[in-house]
Amino acid sequence: MRFTKIINILCLVLPCLTAMGQHPKKQDVVVELANPKGWMIKTRSSVYQLYITSANAVKPVFYGSREQAENVVKNPLWFEGIDEVPVRGNYPFKTSALEVIFDDNVREAELTYVKGEVVTIDGRYTLKITQKDKYYPLEVTSYIRVLPEFDILEKWVVAKNTGARGNIKIENMLSGSIVLPADEYKLTHLAGKQMNEFQQQETLLTPGLKIEQNKAFKANFNPPWFMVRPQNAAKDTGPAWFGSLHYSGNWQLMFDKSIDGNVQILGGINFWDTSWQLKPGETFETPKFSVGYTNGGPDGAAQSLADYIRKTILPEKHRNELRPVLYNSWEATFYAVNEEQQLELAKRAKDIGIELFVIDDGWFKGRVSSTTGLGDWEVDKTKFPNGLGPLIKKINDMGMDFGIWIEPESAVPNSDVYRAHPDWMFDMPKNRKAADTRRYLNLAKEEVYQYLLQKLTRLLQDHNIKFVKWDQNSYLSETGWKDAPVDMQREVRIRFINNVYRLVDELKKRFPNVWFESCASGGGRVDLGMLSRMDQAWVSDDTSPLDRIFMQYGYLGALPANTMVSWVTGNTFHQPTSFNFKFDVSMAGVLAVGDDLRKWTEADKVVAAKKIAEYKVIRPLIQQGRVYRLVSPFEENRCALQYQDEKTTASAIICYNLAEYLQGSQYGSRAATTLKLKGLKVDQMYSVQKIEERDKEGVTYRGDYLMNIGIAWPVKGSNTGQVLLISPK
Repeated sequence: MRFTKIINILCLVLPCLTAMGQHPKKQDVVVELANPKGWMIKTRSSVYQLYITSANAVKPVFYGSREQAENVVKNPLWFEGIDEVPVRGNYPFKTSALEVIFDDNVREAELTYVKGEVVTIDGRYTLKITQKDKYYPLEVTSYIRVLPEFDILEKWVVAKNTGARGNIKIENMLSGSIVLPADEYKLTHLAGKQMNEFQQQETLLTPGLKIEQNKAFKANFNPPWFMVRPQNAAKDTGPAWFGSLHYSGNWQLMFDKSIDGNVQILGGINFWDTSWQLKPGETFETPKFSVGYTNGGPDGAAQSLADYIRKTILPEKHRNELRPVLYNSWEATFYAVNEEQQLELAKRAKDIGIELFVIDDGWFKGRVSSTTGLGDWEVDKTKFPNGLGPLIKKINDMGMDFGIWIEPESAVPNSDVYRAHPDWMFDMPKNRKAADTRRYLNLAKEEVYQYLLQKLTRLLQDHNIKFVKWDQNSYLSETGWKDAPVDMQREVRIRFINNVYRLVDELKKRFPNVWFESCASGGGRVDLGMLSRMDQAWVSDDTSPLDRIFMQYGYLGALPANTMVSWVTGNTFHQPTSFNFKFDVSMAGVLAVGDDLRKWTEADKVVAAKKIAEYKVIRPLIQQGRVYRLVSPFEENRCALQYQDEKTTASAIICYNLAEYLQGSQYGSRAATTLKLKGLKVDQMYSVQKIEERDKEGVTYRGDYLMNIGIAWPVKGSNTGQVLLISPK
């Protein structure tokens, strides 16, 4: 009972704590330097330092801990040839962030400092540096927006053609770069593929250039996140540089290590098969590239990013609200949906504690397979003779909200919209073959944008829809746009994603109470550009709990738990696992159910109702707490995650066994035999209890005991889990 009371208090306190902003003075965030001339940008743990040379070049000279920065002031470090905005031209031994072609076909740029000023953007101090080309009408303004309490810097660049005539062709324009001091570094990033996303990877950065990129408008293979640490850093503490890109189209992260040991890290739009004509008087703005530094090792980096995303990036309307437990009927019915069967599923969902009922693909006109109907966003009157309205009302009367699946950016040849407007699709040359199933609508076209806005507005206006699952299941390859001017045709990818953002933004403006979830063949659109518009994200179409343990561990290193949706389903892809285990795995983020409830036994229903009730007890900690990844499944066949309230240090711990070894055997000696916690108060007494025994008195330990000695590993057997409650006494 004590833990439940603490959590009830947290439900009231956490949103208030989130809303309490910190208001440092300008001189505590951006310090203007006189000799040498430049700036020192400060966060809680870091300093980013810039100097202006006698030749009026803006140079990054340090990014790292506050302690090391004091030495840099006395002994400036100059990264040879690397500027704050590195351009194509002059020193060739760098990676350029800006590459342009001027009207007379000159391909080199040379920037010189004009002015720097500290401005306020959305309530945050921001260093704005203006430079211009020494000869050509190119003005480049770089921004560094400071979020000191998260140890985060947001970087982006705006280019302007200040001339009266003549275009400037942009061939590459990244959002920003940072340079790390000389050392030996290891890179941690996420990779995978559809049905196998968010796999944690680690590699040594040796001299040369390593590129992480996306060229297909889908990031199932690698979301735009990184962490770089010294090779000899301690496992759980010490320096960590990290970052993430706010972009859902084609992007790239670049890691350029010199033989001297410095590492230049850049991020931004991937201009592969892309260019932009900057016309006189026009500007081009890059997406944001968020970078950070912490002394707290991998957990410190993950916690800084998670706090930053939860408190500043996620849409403000639902930012501090607990995500509902949802049911999605896709795996129960696939395309064969109808009113009677959906109501039967809804009644069963209500009985186990579901709060949001979602109909997936198959509800719209002509949709009987993956090759029909997509693009025609009208209710199928054959499946729903009375429309969706009566169904939604009955579901609402059960006490649940209603949600729906859409895939706005795609269409299939066997659809009314495709037949009526084949010119709305991306063109393919006559001697090239287009996809027979899903194809992208050319959303770069204004008429396509207006069509989708009208269709989706009508859908949301006419129905009490509180949740939209926004999917995208195509890879963008056929980007022909023959009816556009030639100099605009290679801008199509950028214009497309700009209109995706514009469409979501307008719908959220018109329907502010609707929740949105990002999905793209699984976890293909989990980035800060989309999460600034979406409230949560689908991780993978693979719902096997054994696989999800790995994917969710990787995900939580880069993104917050309240965006990580995890279904309990009948799919395993491996050996069967228990209902208890499936729920324990799915409780690590936003709990959901996607199985055919009509096939569940009475025992299954009892387990589900019990687990959903337990999840609701710990939901504030899971979704709004600080996460410590205690045991990695990439290192052991076990996993442990700790979700902690930052103020009271109450925690929920979820532990998993993927396998069990004989004690004393060669492999058994490698497995954790104790569970050590983190982040507790050393002299505080804590009660430890299993969640199913939360009404009983727990065992009491001191905080230093739990962190340094630990308790016996609480899980027995393979493919099993256990949730523990830790509450201060």
